[in-house]
Amino acid sequence: MKKILLITFIIILNTNAVYAVTLLDAIKQTFKNNTELNAERENIKISKEDLKISKADYFPSLTITGTKSKEETNKLTNQGGGDASISDADPFTTSIKLEQTLVDFGRGAEYQKSKIGINLAESKLFKKEQDILYKAIETFTGLVFARDKLIINQRNLNLLERQVETDSLRLETGQITISDLAQSESSLAGARAQYIQAQNDVITNKLNYENIIGGALVIDNLEKSLEAIAAIPQSLESAIDLSKTNNPDIKIAKYELDQTEKDITIAKSDLSPSATLSLERSYSDDLSSTYDEREKDILKATVSWPFYSGGSNRAKVNKNQSLKNRKKLLLDNEIKSNQSNVASAWSNLQSSESLLTSVRSQVKAAEIANEGISAEYERGSGRTTLDVIQSNALLLNAQISLASSERNYILAQYNLLKSIGLLNSSYLKLK
Repeated sequence: MKKILLITFIIILNTNAVYAVTLLDAIKQTFKNNTELNAERENIKISKEDLKISKADYFPSLTITGTKSKEETNKLTNQGGGDASISDADPFTTSIKLEQTLVDFGRGAEYQKSKIGINLAESKLFKKEQDILYKAIETFTGLVFARDKLIINQRNLNLLERQVETDSLRLETGQITISDLAQSESSLAGARAQYIQAQNDVITNKLNYENIIGGALVIDNLEKSLEAIAAIPQSLESAIDLSKTNNPDIKIAKYELDQTEKDITIAKSDLSPSATLSLERSYSDDLSSTYDEREKDILKATVSWPFYSGGSNRAKVNKNQSLKNRKKLLLDNEIKSNQSNVASAWSNLQSSESLLTSVRSQVKAAEIANEGISAEYERGSGRTTLDVIQSNALLLNAQISLASSERNYILAQYNLLKSIGLLNSSYLKLK
């Protein structure tokens, strides 16, 4: 019999371990299935194709052309006004043309801009990853908090139900008054309202979980851990240093500035000469009434230099110069705000950790006080019903405050990683 119980206990433990859902599991699921992330990944593919398009400007183009026409002369007269003989032809012409651009001062800048575009797309993906993964963390911890609050309110409801039953018996024996029972019943009604609200919070957070993270789940399987799944910087100085090289907002601003510099070069190239060289071979059959076949080669060099286009080219240069100035100011602003954002996130982490420690002490003290007051009330040692109710309320609020503080501490850790630029798949090792 003991062996059977032991085997059953082991099976239960293994079952719980199999179906436990950790924060890392939720983040991995979000990283794999989130539609916003998948859409952002397509931008990298688009940027890579843009690079191929820019690279194509360095290669020659080959064009094959074929034309067929049918001629039908309705009337033809000579100088004397008499009819002339009609000899229509149905020419058929084929040609193949090889053309190479020799000089183009803008294609190099176009190619470099496309290369920068890939880095820009990757940085935007990292930024989107941070936003989505942090949203998933908020959702996961929000559901865990709602579950914990429901459990706390359930315990409080059960406790007050038992207290009302006990006070009803004590009223019959004259140990308390009708007003004491009314106080207990009032507290029970309030506990039921709080429990209903907690149930609604669970439903709302569960729907939010399924929408952002995906998949149906049993909330009891959610595993809570206060430790981050990746290393957290141990000092403000190291956090700021890391942010200078990892913050995606700074990277995006820098790459956008680099692209505007290439746009200036491209705009200036519109004012520069360009040169092409082409070789075309054509073959014509039934060329005219006089000639039957013709085969010829054309080697052509073309140089063009736009001198005036109504001022549009110069306006493009000035426009892109202003855009460059704007992007430079935005980059400077990102660099300045980065340090304050990291410092704020660091301060929030330190305060949330201190608050968590304080609330733990508060809960411990509230539990001791509640236990003592309840025992004194049962023994009739001078404690009133109001004392017990107030003690229960203090314990309930402390326990809910602890659950909230634990969530805030978890979020503060990941918010610091997000402000640094490390809340991404690479640092979290999601791949």
